[in-house]
Amino acid sequence: MAAHRHHHHHVDPGAGDRRVALAIAVNLGLTLAQIAGGIVSGSLALIADAVHNFSDAVSLIIAFAARRIARRPTDASMSFGYGRIEVVAALVNYTSLIIIGFYLVFEAIARFLDPQGVDGWIVVVIAAIALLVDVITALLTWSLSRESVNIRAAFLHNVADALGSVAVIVAGTLILLYDWHLVDPLVTLMIAAYILWQSFAEIGPVIRILMNGSPADVAAADVVARIRTVDGVRDVHHAHLWQMQEHASALDAHVVIEEGAWSRADAVKASVKALLAEEFGIAHSMIELECSRHACRDAPTFGHPQVPAEHRH
Repeated sequence: MAAHRHHHHHVDPGAGDRRVALAIAVNLGLTLAQIAGGIVSGSLALIADAVHNFSDAVSLIIAFAARRIARRPTDASMSFGYGRIEVVAALVNYTSLIIIGFYLVFEAIARFLDPQGVDGWIVVVIAAIALLVDVITALLTWSLSRESVNIRAAFLHNVADALGSVAVIVAGTLILLYDWHLVDPLVTLMIAAYILWQSFAEIGPVIRILMNGSPADVAAADVVARIRTVDGVRDVHHAHLWQMQEHASALDAHVVIEEGAWSRADAVKASVKALLAEEFGIAHSMIELECSRHACRDAPTFGHPQVPAEHRH
């Protein structure tokens, strides 16, 4: 069976931090220029792009802080470590993108109802500068985004902003050529639609990790089926498969040892752990052994039965 492990070309943490810090600086500078240009030109699309670009900078700041916190060593209060903070940061960033998307839809509809004059030249020039900064930011964070859901969320902010800059340039050009001012709120709607589409698509896996869901690329049923094929294993139940963080999966389960095989129970457990690591990339596994005569009766394969509230203490 093919392994489910991930292979990543890791970027040095210090170098990665410097890239993110530089990306923050250029995005903050660009935001100020875009807001000023939007006010002077009267372009809602340019201000919309500026608001989104500011969210880029904030998302990068959040990502930067999360990267550093995630590297803290395990301690008594955080026995699994701090790595999941990057998933939390990704959730914050995707949520902010969704809020921004809906806000832009509202503003664009208002501008359709009350069209405003727009200075096309200012829009085109500033949007072109913004596009250049977006490309620089993308180059700084692209390799980091492949190994971190946290940086990937910030990277998506940037990609959406780059496409927004292209759309704003098109809008400014059409205003210059045809004096078609309604293209400004139309482009704003297009930017908002892209932001919402991407955000809703990407937020699901993040919520899955925070809900202790099983890895998207590993079928829990397949894992249990393979454990049952190990010599000496009679059955598996009460299995829990989840992601401790983006690239670290864990499993705990009750494994029933076949009758007559209890004398080699430790070897069976070692075989199960080796199988989990080699075939599914599950390095953290907790196996509780049961002899076949005293195994749990009518136990579910996954999870534990819900305990009625009146029986809880």
